[in-house]
Amino acid sequence: MSDSILIKNAKLVSEDGIVASDVLIVGDRIAEIGPSISLKSSGTLVVDADGLYLMPGMIDDQVHFREPGLTHKATIESESRAAVAGGITSFIEMPNTIPQATTMDLVENKFEIAAQGSWANYSFMLGGTNENLKDLVEADPTKIAGIKLFLGSSTGNMLVDDPKALEAIFSQTKLVISVHCEDEVTIKNNLEKYIKKYGESITMEMHPEIRSEEACYASSSNAVALAKKTGARLHVFHLSTAKETELFKKHRDVTAKKITSEVCIHHLWFSDQDYALLGSKIKWNPAVKKAADRTGLRKALLEDRIDVIATDHAPHTWEEKTQTYTKAPSGGPLVQHALVALLELYHQGVISLEKIVEKFAHNPARLFDIKERGFVREGYKADLVLVDLNAPWTVSKSNILYHCGWSPFEGTVFKSRVTHTFVNGMLTYTSGKFVNRSKGERLTFNR
Repeated sequence: MSDSILIKNAKLVSEDGIVASDVLIVGDRIAEIGPSISLKSSGTLVVDADGLYLMPGMIDDQVHFREPGLTHKATIESESRAAVAGGITSFIEMPNTIPQATTMDLVENKFEIAAQGSWANYSFMLGGTNENLKDLVEADPTKIAGIKLFLGSSTGNMLVDDPKALEAIFSQTKLVISVHCEDEVTIKNNLEKYIKKYGESITMEMHPEIRSEEACYASSSNAVALAKKTGARLHVFHLSTAKETELFKKHRDVTAKKITSEVCIHHLWFSDQDYALLGSKIKWNPAVKKAADRTGLRKALLEDRIDVIATDHAPHTWEEKTQTYTKAPSGGPLVQHALVALLELYHQGVISLEKIVEKFAHNPARLFDIKERGFVREGYKADLVLVDLNAPWTVSKSNILYHCGWSPFEGTVFKSRVTHTFVNGMLTYTSGKFVNRSKGERLTFNR
């Protein structure tokens, strides 16, 4: 295997815009960036990127890879492999596994699993509960990405609903606090009302009415108010309503904000009109809502009220997803198709390539202080992705890489595809095949 790779004639999408560029990789780092880099060694692998766009590998700040304890749904190895095929080279995984990662010992256990099998670079969040303030306060900020709190119903019974505990967490930790915001009382009341009226005949179309705009806004507005009161560093995950975006300030520099927000691919792509065809395939928490919400989320993203794009990749088996409304779990797989879905929105004139890279690579790196990743810069780790914007393909069972074997995008024709993914300087994926086994590294932080 060559210890150097020269990418020639790429259109580089970076913080400086889009420029024609060559990139030289030596070992695991970007050694040189320039308009015309000459071949330094006969042993250098040359990748002709003429007509292709070169981007930093995407950083997904919210995934559920289901390990340990739920490996019938997914594993860190299977889902990180799918992520690499989708151009995602780093991920931050959530704590609602079995056991729930609510102590540093349990988080470190997940790091050990990832060290053995992850194709992509990795970090994990420490989960908050009503009782583990000591663990959260004493957590070493150089070891983990941040803290995750469920302020609405949690798939792992990790709901933080004690106001005193919540304020103590917000007041005493210095780490980024990432939150899932849905008001539990509102949702329970809505669900009871619908069960009383429809019994087991509740349809998937009713999901955004049960997990309603009111439930989302009540919780996210409270979280924002508490962050302002305590000075906490707050990051609100997966906004799903236009109304919630009003809580966040316009500012392009994510490092200048103490309160930030995220939107996920499915809330940018789908609307409530899609439930009739896709049903439980698009049953997420928070729910996919109205087309007007989708429009509002897209607008807020472009106006820099929303700072990060993520996936909330959360697979379940097809057998689980095909149950009735009250039994079918929420969540679905996304990492393999996230970038190409965003590129489709680029083709539709919704978002620029530069903004995709800013929100899906630069800003996650900035927000979580990730060291030497998320940018195409000399000296940085060589996590890179090449995409062809004119290479249509159709999502089908035969090319889905998720352990669960299904996708909400089945049958979708994407105009763009990932042609090459480099992880820590290794060409791992190209032309639809894994050519080398990448070994992901633990993310480190500038803190």
